[in-house]
Amino acid sequence: MSTHNDTQKNTGMPSGGMAPGNAMRPGGMRPGAAFGRGGPQAMMKGEKARNFKGTMKKLIAYLGPYKLSILVVLIFAVGSTIFSIVGPKILGKATTKLFEGVMQTIAGTGTGIDFGYIGGILLTVLILYGASALFGYIQGWIMSGVSVKITYKFREEILSKINRMPLRYFDGTNHGEVLSRMTNDVDTVNQTLSQSLSQMITSVVTVLGVLVMMLSISWQMTLVAMLILPLSLFIIRFIVSRSQKYFKEQQVYLGHVNGHIEEMFGSHAVVKAFNGEEKNIRKFDELNGTLYNTAWKSQFLSSIMMPMMNFVGNLGYVGVTIMGGYLAVKKLVSLGDIQAFIQYVRSFTQPISQIANISNVLQQTAASAERVFEFLEEAEEVPEQENALVPSAIQGHVEFRNVHFGYSPEKIIINDFSADIKPGQRVAIVGPTGAGKTTMVKLLMRFYDVNSGAILIDGHDIREYRRADLRKLFGMVLQDTWLFNGTILDNIRYGRLEATEAEVFEAAKAAHADHFIRAFPDGYKTELNEETTNISQGQKQLLTIARAILANPSMLILDEATSSVDTHTEVLIQKAMNNLMKGRTSFIIAHRLSTIRDADWILVMNHGDIVEQGTHESLLEKGGFYAELYNSQFEKSEAAEAV
Repeated sequence: MSTHNDTQKNTGMPSGGMAPGNAMRPGGMRPGAAFGRGGPQAMMKGEKARNFKGTMKKLIAYLGPYKLSILVVLIFAVGSTIFSIVGPKILGKATTKLFEGVMQTIAGTGTGIDFGYIGGILLTVLILYGASALFGYIQGWIMSGVSVKITYKFREEILSKINRMPLRYFDGTNHGEVLSRMTNDVDTVNQTLSQSLSQMITSVVTVLGVLVMMLSISWQMTLVAMLILPLSLFIIRFIVSRSQKYFKEQQVYLGHVNGHIEEMFGSHAVVKAFNGEEKNIRKFDELNGTLYNTAWKSQFLSSIMMPMMNFVGNLGYVGVTIMGGYLAVKKLVSLGDIQAFIQYVRSFTQPISQIANISNVLQQTAASAERVFEFLEEAEEVPEQENALVPSAIQGHVEFRNVHFGYSPEKIIINDFSADIKPGQRVAIVGPTGAGKTTMVKLLMRFYDVNSGAILIDGHDIREYRRADLRKLFGMVLQDTWLFNGTILDNIRYGRLEATEAEVFEAAKAAHADHFIRAFPDGYKTELNEETTNISQGQKQLLTIARAILANPSMLILDEATSSVDTHTEVLIQKAMNNLMKGRTSFIIAHRLSTIRDADWILVMNHGDIVEQGTHESLLEKGGFYAELYNSQFEKSEAAEAV
């Protein structure tokens, strides 16, 4: 029987709650900016949005509350671009006036160079460029704020959605996939909104504005300059179509490399124990080699964009220079106009590259946004009843009534399970691995709902309670401990957040954890590291037991709670647990049958069914399945002692 790690991690808690490259490319884009940021699931090879229009409509709807801000961004982006476009033509007048003054000085005619006129033009251009920079800064600042707010909203909704999702979804979904949607996919959307949206506006305005300015100078030179456009578009399309494929492959294999390294670090002791270093190095070399090849190709293709566009631009400069010289001789254009025109030609090809890149960005953004929206639209847990019961004065009478359940509808693993547990009884659930013991606990906590039948507490179907209220009734101590990065005090207090320090100390003493906690230099303020490797497995178990004691629940669920402690400590823990279980209905999942001899009632499970039930003595006398299990363990213990 498969179990779910997330469920097992909620140990000792009363409510079952869950724990809390800078080089620029043509067009001002980072390498791979069009393809999202690195991560295991960031963007799979060739992935595009299946419904581009529908996804973009949903994304635009998220921008609705910020319509005014976006309108201001549009105005400032257009203004910034126009100011920068007008500058070269005005600057060209200064060049013309300077040239005329020099020629008059050489010829000995006129008044020479008019520095006052030139100075006025330079001041005007300085003001224009300053205004352009200011407008660009303002629109970037506003758009960054909008994009961060959208990102915040996305991640907030995803986290809220996770808390409403049934565990069934996470059983069939890779945890990294969910994490990727919250990080990489949302980050891709954020990047598009903060950078590419305003860049797209300025690129379009620049292309149109530069074209108008070139036409205002000379339609003949404009025609010559436009001859390079088809060649530029061909080069851009050729390079982007090939580099995009390699950028996507790079992201995929970057994820594989990251995942392999994370796995090796996380299970470093296991790798060492089984001499797996060479095998893992070979696998890493294989993945890293593939990443190297794809990264090299993607970066190379991306890096040749600028040289190729410069080459095409130089061809345009040659044509414009020849045509400009001819027109200047005919006195149809001035020298300053030629200088301004050359600047415009230089500014014409770059935004075209940006527009081509942005089209790819939008495809990738739509794919990322679609993944986010798909997750937000996943089916949630069965809604709570409107008039849900509020548990009070719980007696602890639990009844399983003809329960049928399967993790998938076509594979039922609990068949017609029925049991009647009286208030205060200690009920042991035993059976071989895969018998369905832990599954029954998951059903009791409503981590899953039964397919048919019912589970009742004090005569009420547990589906009549809110899940949060139901889970507050139980304290859980599972075999796989769960502790978070923080102090020992905070980890124990997680059982009841409003508990005082004195109550935490008492719970730790009852769990026989106080002595080893105070042995640490910082005592209860000792910080547990992320992997909780600075305390032993047995100490972890004691802390989770202390957490359950602090919670003081109406009922208990113990899943081999003392499996990780030594024999002496186990005796102390059993005494503490006996005191804790007094007057409380307790479910004890046991693998070592010697630990449940004193249980009031024993449910023996096999293949999802209760095959026997009774007291320890009556089941042994019966000589059935339980007796066979018990005797086999007893024989193993004797054999081990003999050795």
